[in-house]
Amino acid sequence: MDRLMRIAFLSEHASPVALLGGADAGGQNVYVDEVSRNLARRGYAVDVFTRRDNSDAPEIIDWAPGVRVVNLKAGPPKPRPKDELWPFMSQFRDSFLRFMVRDEARYDLLHGNFWMSGWVATELRQRLDIPAVQIFHATGKTKRRHQKKVDTSPGDRIKTELSIVRNVDRLIAQC
Repeated sequence: MDRLMRIAFLSEHASPVALLGGADAGGQNVYVDEVSRNLARRGYAVDVFTRRDNSDAPEIIDWAPGVRVVNLKAGPPKPRPKDELWPFMSQFRDSFLRFMVRDEARYDLLHGNFWMSGWVATELRQRLDIPAVQIFHATGKTKRRHQKKVDTSPGDRIKTELSIVRNVDRLIAQC
């Protein structure tokens, strides 16, 4: 019997279960929710991996038919602005790997949402030999051009995005 194709949707700050309208909770959360639900309706099993931002949140949430949300340890379990999450991405990657072992999970595709999760996806792609796709929503170069000195993105963002572009199998453009 054929098994479902499993997708690991990496989204460090944009959780589909977040209350919209809060800090850093808006369009990307809706995107992650809608894409994961649509993939599940097409027969894929989707695990959305996001950063635990509440110590009371369960590790695994059965979110929609075919979609689970997995809250991973990456920094303190409290809300933080997304531009402050970069130092926790190695821990996010390692938490994902521990989850895979413990859950005996096998994934056929990694999907990075936003640049930090894209970095995690490329790290996992190299270690696990799983293809990776990436969506940026906006690039650091564009953000810096428009926001100039008020841009709060980490200094590594632009060079990290260029590395992601070179190391994923496909880029997704979304308008």
